[in-house]
Amino acid sequence: MFVLDDLLIRPLVGIVDTIHTLALDELYDIEEIEDDLKENQLLYELGERSETEYEQRKDELETELEIARDVHEELASGRVEVKK
Repeated sequence: MFVLDDLLIRPLVGIVDTIHTLALDELYDIEEIEDDLKENQLLYELGERSETEYEQRKDELETELEIARDVHEELASGRVEVKK
């Protein structure tokens, strides 16, 4: 039974863990969120976005950025767990 675990289960768990990590990295892309913040600022400065829309979107993006940084910190430390 232990041989089957070593040959079948552990590689599968490793693959799933790698896919999970890549998915989180893609979902919480810090550079993309920072680009969205810059785009929001530019649209506001060009007058294509009202101050209310600008502030609302800025708050949303800053929250997303904080979450993304937390997720990347957890990924780097290896503390991310998949809950059932």
